[in-house]
Amino acid sequence: MTQRINIVGLAQQLGLSVSTVSKALNDRPDVSDATKRRVRAAAQDLGFLPDPSGRRLRTKTSETIGFVLSPQQSGLAHPLFLDLLTGIDQGLENSPFQLVIVTGRTVETEIDSFRRLVEKHRVDAVMFGRTRRTDPRIRYLEEQKVPFVTLGRSETGAPFPYVDIDRTVAGRNGTARFIGLGHRRIGLLNTPGYLMMSHHLRQGYRAALSAAGLPYEAGLVIEADFGESGGLNGARQLLAMKHPPTAIMCGHDLIAAGAMQAIAEVGKRAGTDVAVIGCDNHPLGPYLNPPLTTFSAPALDAGRRMVELLLAHMAGRPAEDLQEVWSPEMILRSSHGGQQEPVRKAAART
Repeated sequence: MTQRINIVGLAQQLGLSVSTVSKALNDRPDVSDATKRRVRAAAQDLGFLPDPSGRRLRTKTSETIGFVLSPQQSGLAHPLFLDLLTGIDQGLENSPFQLVIVTGRTVETEIDSFRRLVEKHRVDAVMFGRTRRTDPRIRYLEEQKVPFVTLGRSETGAPFPYVDIDRTVAGRNGTARFIGLGHRRIGLLNTPGYLMMSHHLRQGYRAALSAAGLPYEAGLVIEADFGESGGLNGARQLLAMKHPPTAIMCGHDLIAAGAMQAIAEVGKRAGTDVAVIGCDNHPLGPYLNPPLTTFSAPALDAGRRMVELLLAHMAGRPAEDLQEVWSPEMILRSSHGGQQEPVRKAAART
């Protein structure tokens, strides 16, 4: 393998001082255009590789961006976050920045991961997802004056850059689909309530009920832990009600998978006896029985866009200009069912 030349070797080859070569490579005005062309041509021919540590010292940056995986993400069980990280990596490909990933151990101690990034690794910026309505992570980054971008909105702090896949749309359109099929008792298995996306999903759910003149019943709304077990336990509670729901809107596809298992436990079939809709297009969805109706979650594109917004903010653009809310599309499969006799009879009784 050919060894790349450093700046000292490049200067020796050209018979120039190291400072002259450095100035030429950095387009300094006190070096002639002819010398700049000569240095750049030699650098390309000889495979010159700049010393990143020297550049970081000159610019007083770490050339590093940190991404914090929240506790529910840290196992990387959900492909959405693998796609998100892939998109981020692609977005950083032509920039000087590298990505450092740390994980939060618990919701309560996750802020320590941010402190490690900012105070120990001294990253230039931070990225994270699953924002909270009241978010101490945002407060901390604002206090430290560290640029950041998020997947999701928040009600905390000053304006900041974000990309958000709108759960209000999912809650409203999913619930409206059920109502259009004749359902009148519709459950919501939501993600944990402290998350901003849970708030938006519940808003959409309530908006659809209100538009149809249906009452909101708090007992039909349950906050479920992420994953199949959360959906299983939450759906068991709903199905044990005196008047159980005939349809369930779920805040996460794995929650929906657990709900479908609970439906089977009581001798019923998802999509026939109890309709189910998920929320984030997990790859498992098409292979459930029946295949899961859900909403799109273009995480790869979101990751790339988060990088673009962050770099623009670091270059001086105001945060108010760097906030995007994307509307997901419903992906129709079979689990939402159709207008069937049991639903019509249940609707007639209400």
